[in-house]
Amino acid sequence: MIPGGVLVARRVPPAVAERARREFGAIVADHDMSADEAIGIAAEKGLAALVIGGSAKINAAHAAALPPGLKIVANTSVGYDHMDAAAVKAAGVIVTNTPDVLTDCTADLAFMLLLNACRRGHEYEAIMRAGWRKPFGMPDNLGLQPSGKTLGIVGMGRIGRAMAQRARGFGMKILYNNRTRLAPELEMGAEYVADLREMLPRCQILSLHLPGGAAGTLMTRETFALLPRGAVFVNTARGSLVDEDALIDALKSGQLFAAGLDVFRQEPAFDLRFAELPNVFLTPHVASATVETRDAMGFKALDNVAAVLRGQPPVDPV
Repeated sequence: MIPGGVLVARRVPPAVAERARREFGAIVADHDMSADEAIGIAAEKGLAALVIGGSAKINAAHAAALPPGLKIVANTSVGYDHMDAAAVKAAGVIVTNTPDVLTDCTADLAFMLLLNACRRGHEYEAIMRAGWRKPFGMPDNLGLQPSGKTLGIVGMGRIGRAMAQRARGFGMKILYNNRTRLAPELEMGAEYVADLREMLPRCQILSLHLPGGAAGTLMTRETFALLPRGAVFVNTARGSLVDEDALIDALKSGQLFAAGLDVFRQEPAFDLRFAELPNVFLTPHVASATVETRDAMGFKALDNVAAVLRGQPPVDPV
């Protein structure tokens, strides 16, 4: 057993909880702890490691109050915009995340959103659940054929590239906007467009795959208006990237044919106007929600804890 003391300050899958207890003798929470609760227990027990999730919103004041024996705060996600990582590091505590493990899972769900937005998945299912007793004719309930469309990807990191790979299977033309151009072997035929505003008018479908925070609100009334009328919008990145009033207006006006959304500015208390729109396919921030991926996320956080408590460098430092 690795000494030092660990608190897993969120609910985790059974396999992750079992490893945490076996390998570290960890305290494993039965609920998602707040920052105050997690830090309080770490101070009381003299713990060396915190494993946290999005509910532990560690700000600068929390960072200043971290107990002296704490060595690492390990996030169980790739994103860490729920915490002030710079302040925690300034307090002398290592911060880690879990890159790589949720790439395919997130791209799978993003492409599911794309397909359901194009093919009116929400509307079709609602018809069936209501009993489907009225026949439909040739011009009724028509969706868009995603095959052969031009897909614009904003943020061509691991997940953006995985999304592009799925789109190639549908014969899509791929444009991408990124801070820097990728090497040709990573582009795999995708076209780099340095200026987002130049790319948007060419995108029949647009999918976001960049982190929130520094990017600010990327999709505004102005940028939605630059898309061709009847485009499809997909977001599995961050809700903070989108002006939701502008998105709702674009969906109502027909500027957007449809949208597929997994993330929102306020979660879980998302804007209920989205639920009233028939041309939106909605999921509750579940892009990483498979058994395989959630286990891998938890294990990667524990790998970082194990390395630091053994006096080694973290595997995935932020």
